[in-house]
Amino acid sequence: MPAPSKRLLPDTSPASSRLQRLQGAARKIVVRLRPYAWIWPPIAFGAGVASFFLVERQQWLGAVLALGMLLAWVLLLSENLISRLLRKRGLNVSPQGATAFIAQMIHQETLFFCLPFLLATTVWSSGQAIFTLLITAMALLSILDPFYYRLAQRHRWLYFAFHAQCVFVVVLVTLPIMLKLTTDQSLIVALLVMTVFAIPSLFRLLKPGSLLRWTGMLGLLVALAGAAWVGRAWVPPASLWLTGSALSPAFDIQARSPFGSMALTDKQVSQNGLFAYTAIRAPRGLHETIYHEWYQEGELVDRIPLMIRGGREEGYRAWTHKRNFPESPAGNWRIEVVTPLGQRLGVMRFHVSDAASGAARADGRIRSPGGIPGLDLRRLIAGQRAVPEQKSVPLSETAKGIEPEIEVTEDHAGKQQSRNPTSGK
Repeated sequence: MPAPSKRLLPDTSPASSRLQRLQGAARKIVVRLRPYAWIWPPIAFGAGVASFFLVERQQWLGAVLALGMLLAWVLLLSENLISRLLRKRGLNVSPQGATAFIAQMIHQETLFFCLPFLLATTVWSSGQAIFTLLITAMALLSILDPFYYRLAQRHRWLYFAFHAQCVFVVVLVTLPIMLKLTTDQSLIVALLVMTVFAIPSLFRLLKPGSLLRWTGMLGLLVALAGAAWVGRAWVPPASLWLTGSALSPAFDIQARSPFGSMALTDKQVSQNGLFAYTAIRAPRGLHETIYHEWYQEGELVDRIPLMIRGGREEGYRAWTHKRNFPESPAGNWRIEVVTPLGQRLGVMRFHVSDAASGAARADGRIRSPGGIPGLDLRRLIAGQRAVPEQKSVPLSETAKGIEPEIEVTEDHAGKQQSRNPTSGK
């Protein structure tokens, strides 16, 4: 008598039937939702814009996005395990399509939610423009189904790298809002999390099976983390942005406003000094250190720290008064507003001339920098009003002495802090 066949028969248990019904229902939902998938990106972008306007009131959405990215990562890593479990129950199907669809929805929501923050805080004359354009390209890729699914099915290592970059962006944007971490702390955490999430990408690319391949993968992981750290200045500080900046010869401490007008000549700046005013918007409850870095002809002359606090609609007002100019101050100057890790919030440029004829002027007018070239998104934020041009006021005779630089913020108005310059110039 022949031995009974050991062929694996389909599981007909009630649990398997329920699983089949569940799978069929999920497939129907995916099929019905797919024609309307185009609606999701505009909704996500609108949510991002709303969160940008009401940044401290949308903490829950950032938490949901962060959890969603973690869920998508677990689903992507569990595809093979889920397939084996389904085959054991007699269901010879692959969950890859449903997983890719869910991941696509989460990627779209994440990228289009974060995009308004990046567009409005990017300094477009710096390397930050490259980073923001990369995220914009990723957002467009996430809504182009043929390209997105080709990436998901044929280039899995690149797909996992795509996901790791999405994780980096959402952590960068949401941590200052959710946990009140500083911009630097959020950047460090985002880099660490991105490195961890990039491991599956490198694993699929190198397929380590020997000690040499494992060593190569770890070395490449360290190299990628190092490259990301070196390029941190190209990442916009997504939770901080300038709402206004000005150069002036005098400052009204009571009104916390620059005023006066002065020709930017070597004689005038040496005798009277120069005020640099910035108003910086930050989430409510966030305490952050930023720097005014004064450069002459590309060389750092002074680096003055300022402590700011978040929550004010028009931006937290902080100003520095540079009195100790070099013996020959003529030339091109710029004042960079940066975080301790070098992320740039904005820059003020001016030229100091040898002669008064044709010299530029420090007029005390507060200017709002544009986010997208040709479009100033910040003017749409509640409380952002155009500031009228200040009237010219004669300089005080007491402003002619040579003193150390002064750093002042709103909390220290009326009790100015003097400091020594950071260089010998």
